[in-house]
Amino acid sequence: MELKLDVLGFGAHPDDVEISCGGSIAKLVQSGKSVGLIDLTMGELGTRGSGPLRLIEASAAAEVLGVKYRENLQLGDGFFEENQESLLKVIEMIRKYRPEVVLANSIKDRHPDHARGASLVSRACFLSGLRKIETSNEGKAQEAWRPKSVYHYIQDYYIDPDFVIDVSDFFEIKMASIKAYKSQFFDPNSPEPETPISGSEFFDVLKSRAMDFGRPAGAMLGEGFTVERPPLVEDFFDLA
Repeated sequence: MELKLDVLGFGAHPDDVEISCGGSIAKLVQSGKSVGLIDLTMGELGTRGSGPLRLIEASAAAEVLGVKYRENLQLGDGFFEENQESLLKVIEMIRKYRPEVVLANSIKDRHPDHARGASLVSRACFLSGLRKIETSNEGKAQEAWRPKSVYHYIQDYYIDPDFVIDVSDFFEIKMASIKAYKSQFFDPNSPEPETPISGSEFFDVLKSRAMDFGRPAGAMLGEGFTVERPPLVEDFFDLA
């Protein structure tokens, strides 16, 4: 079934979207926008937990954010490539949900899957608008669709944002969605190995990053994004 969403967020791994733009997603949902999420992989190579467990956690996180549509493409964690097979899978999702705006991984980051996912999704957004590329969903041919805009959220590596979303009133929802990934984040009773994100201090890092983005823009807490092309505005007063 073809749908029509306002925003479709992609992440290389379950929890990418929540960590980097969960507040923005929650804000969109509460404003009445329709939002869907697509995870490229199950994150099965993560030190803690497992792929099937991450699927369960991702579903719980989506419920916290108020997102009704979430799918996992089950590309190979750590090994997916920007090839025809992967591109076609992403194109099918873009044509299925027909978003106006796509959110994608950071253009560069510590984890190589993030930049690779950013490039894969960006390229698929363009190709999805080409009519001669044939795809189908549930046995029905899909029509071409190209989103109006692709924005990249910022992840582990700091990047100067091109714009910032004020998420001061939605930060607690963001954190609740992150904590839905119980296998990945702080749990004093977990017997699994420690990772760079499993300590309690990681939550402080996330708030500090939100303050870093928000303060220069005039907000208490913010989430930063980069653009692929300059946004068009009518005049100076469209800019805060």
